[in-house]
Amino acid sequence: MNTQEVLDHHLAAFGAGDADEIAKDYTDTSILINQQGVVIGREAIRETFRGIFAGVFAPGTYDFTMDLTRVEGDAAYIVWHARCEKVDIAFGSDTFIVRDGTIAVQTYALKIEPH
Repeated sequence: MNTQEVLDHHLAAFGAGDADEIAKDYTDTSILINQQGVVIGREAIRETFRGIFAGVFAPGTYDFTMDLTRVEGDAAYIVWHARCEKVDIAFGSDTFIVRDGTIAVQTYALKIEPH
C-alpha cells in the first residue's frame, strides 16, 4: 500500500473504533510518539488504541472533523478537531511516516478543552 492508502485505512479503522484493524497498520518496530510518551511495537500500539477507544474516542460518542490532509512520498500530515462527550479536542495533529506499506513512525499532539 502507498502512503495515502495506509492513511485511509488507518482513519477508517479509527472511525470504526477497531484497535485490531489499526494494529495492521504497524509492525513490531513501529513507533508512536505523543504527549504522554513513546510506544513501540504493534501490540503496545494496539493496547494504546484500545485505551483511546475505551475513553475519549469511544465509538459513537464524538464528532470528528478533518481540517487538513497532506501526503507527500512516505509522509502524511493531518490536522483535525473533535467534539467528544466530555471534552473537545480543539486541535489535533498527526504525522505519519510510512515504509513498506506500514506506519513506521506516528506522532500526534492534542489540545484538549473540557466542556
